[in-house]
Amino acid sequence: MGDFSDRLREWRQLRRMSQLDLALAAEVSARHVSFLETGRAQPSRDMVLRLSTELRLPQVEINGLLSAAGFAPAYGARRLTEADLAPVREAVDWMLERHAPYPAMALDRHWRVLALNAPLQRLMGPVGLGVEDSLLEALLHNDSLRSNIVNLAEVERLILQRLRSELSHFGRDDVIERHMQCLRNRGAQATDGAPTPPMIPTRYRIAGQVLSFFSAMSQFGTVEDIALSELRIECMFPADEATRVALIQLGAS
Repeated sequence: MGDFSDRLREWRQLRRMSQLDLALAAEVSARHVSFLETGRAQPSRDMVLRLSTELRLPQVEINGLLSAAGFAPAYGARRLTEADLAPVREAVDWMLERHAPYPAMALDRHWRVLALNAPLQRLMGPVGLGVEDSLLEALLHNDSLRSNIVNLAEVERLILQRLRSELSHFGRDDVIERHMQCLRNRGAQATDGAPTPPMIPTRYRIAGQVLSFFSAMSQFGTVEDIALSELRIECMFPADEATRVALIQLGAS
């Protein structure tokens, strides 16, 4: 039970909850929470699920907590290519295609590209970014891409902010932590203390033009599968009129 106890305590501390806070939320005694964290008590499956709910754990971590307590997982982890997920694949394709002439892509938890629409293929093909590649790796290590990001320092700061938020949601994650450390080693800070505008676009230099984008993220709701819960659709929008016109022209060519 040591692994369960350690995981429970780690998540409670990550959520900045005292044992009493968690006990009140889960409607159990603080003493019982203490016993669970020290291994003096063994949780029921229902208790693990109740604590997971109050700690707002992602599905993969709920499975991990259940496994540590000796129970079967609550959520499956299928691949998007499996037959029964065909409606989801169709929905993803529909969203990406309908977003044209603006770029869009589907990403997993670690920013691996699962699908991208034709406008993004045209923009990112020259720098070697495609399906199965890591967008995060490209943003941090692909010199062809990095050299064409006009406001690279701002983008790295925004990436670090986003990774910090994702780490808070997912808990321990070697991939996210490794990339955060890479950004810190380069001097990136989540905030520099200066006032910021309501939106900071990413500006790419493409074919002699500077195109500016901001993004909107979408996720599927009420899903009971880990892969689907971590699937994100990132839709890029033009941040100025020149970019909008350029994308329409690229789409027509």
